Parts: sequence; C-alpha cells; structure tokens
Amino acid sequence: MPARKVIITCALTGSIHTPSMSPHIPITAEEIADAAIGAAEAGAAIVHLHARNAEDGRPDQSLEAFEPFLKVIKQKADVVINITTGGAPTMTVDERLKPVAAFKPEVASLNMGTMNFGLFPMLNRFNDFKYDWEKPYLEGSRERIFKNTFADIEKILTTCADNGTRFEIECYDIGHLYTLSHFVDRGLVKPPFFIQSVFGLLGGIGSHPEDVMMMKRTADRLFGDAYNWSVLGAGRNQMRIAAMSVAMGGNVRVGLEDSLWIGPGKLAENNAQQVSVARSLIEGLGYEIATPEEARTMLHLKGGDQVAF
Repeated sequence: MPARKVIITCALTGSIHTPSMSPHIPITAEEIADAAIGAAEAGAAIVHLHARNAEDGRPDQSLEAFEPFLKVIKQKADVVINITTGGAPTMTVDERLKPVAAFKPEVASLNMGTMNFGLFPMLNRFNDFKYDWEKPYLEGSRERIFKNTFADIEKILTTCADNGTRFEIECYDIGHLYTLSHFVDRGLVKPPFFIQSVFGLLGGIGSHPEDVMMMKRTADRLFGDAYNWSVLGAGRNQMRIAAMSVAMGGNVRVGLEDSLWIGPGKLAENNAQQVSVARSLIEGLGYEIATPEEARTMLHLKGGDQVAF
C-alpha cells in the first residue's frame, strides 16, 4: 500500500513576531522570496505569505508589498502560494482582503472568528526593540480585538467566490469549527475543506494533547471525510503538535510566522530549517511529504496557471 502523503505548509513571516525578536525573520521582498524558495526546496508544498514594510518590518497588506515576491516565487519555485486575509489585527477587513482579491491565489487563509489575540506576553521575553512601533504593537494586544465577524467572513468568501481561490480555514477554538459549519450549510464554503487548527496562542485553544484531540474529534463529527486537517503549534509547541497531527492522520504547518525556534533556546536560522525538521518527523513515522501537485489534487486547487500574478 502506498504511504500516506502529508502536506507541509510553511508560514514565512507573519504579523505576530516583530523584527527585533529574530534577525532571521524575512522582511524585504527579496528575503521573503528567498525564504519561500528555500522552504519549497526543503519540502513545503504550500507557502503561506504575509508582507512587511521593507524599511521597518511593519505588517503591510498593500499590493505593492506583495507583488514583487509573488512573481519571483511563481517563476522560481513549484509551490502552492497561499496569501493571508488575516494580515494583522490592527487592519480593517478591507485592507486585509486587497491582495487576495487582486492576485486571486490558489489558496488564501481565512480566520473563522473574532477573538482576543494576546501578543503582550512576548514583552516579558523581549525588551530591546529596534523600531518604535514594535512595543506599542505588542502592548496594544491587551485590549485589541482581532475582528472576524460573520459579516467579515462572508465578505471575504463572496469577494473570492468567482476567483477559484480555496481557503486555509484557520480555527483557533472549537467554536470556529461551528462557524465554518454555518457557512458550509449556507453553501458559501465547498468541500473539501482545508482546516488549519491553531494551538497555543493566548486567546485561543491551548496546546494540551487533549485540546488537539478535541479539535480533531469535533471536526470529524461536523465534516466527516469532507476535510483535510492541518495543525499549527505556536512557539515551542510547533513540532510537538506537528508530530501529533501526523500520527493522527493530519498535515502540518511550520515556519517563522508561528515559531522563531528550532530547539530550546535556539533560534531557527530560516524557514527551510523548520520544514526539514517537519519532513524528518513525517518520514520517521513512515509517511511521505506531498508534492505541490499532490497537494493541489488533495485540496482541489485550480492550479498555478490560474492566478493573477
């Protein structure tokens, strides 16, 4: 019997960590493109993309920030490109939606609920910041709401309805699975669903093995075999939860968006390093990594020739 294929998604830079936390976070378009190509070469089938301001590393959802690296990645790597609609909690849904609406990627992320999104505990570990926006950005998360209302979610879904873009559906808690079920019942999300369960971010579900199993059991009950499951473990939880997912029949997401680390007290030097560790986990458990084409088949994607970049 052929070995099961496991999809590795690599989230390259994100909006959670600030530039002062690691010198290895990709900031410029060239750095993001290089990180994506390296992750693909290491075994990632999908790269999940945010953009940053090249001058100070601030999250940037403008088309001008995305366009340079999208074209380079498409030309130089056979990889599925996934553009965020999460952006950063400081942005409006219209700002967050612009790149996906314009570039029509194969995959886009979609957050399934409004939530507290607590980044402020990082202030206990980092106190020397290079840019003046970093500390207030983290401190502001004590009272900031990451807004993803039913209206916001519906706007993203309907805006992308004719683009052929499918979604990495990010679920930070059990209730987010029920929100997805609501949109499935309304016919706004079609199977197969690609559910990314997020563990260990303050404001969402925890990282205990029971939390992981409860998320999987709930998704199984709601969606049966109509979905592909993947996990994202934040920080030090990254590889432990990835290993759980693979053992439970799921897929994995790694990358410097989700964790800066490659081991206790040791910063990852690049995204490819984390992909390589995830690949070792997968192959060590007797499975194989999915190629981009296999991921396209598994997730029913439209193909890299159908995007607008």
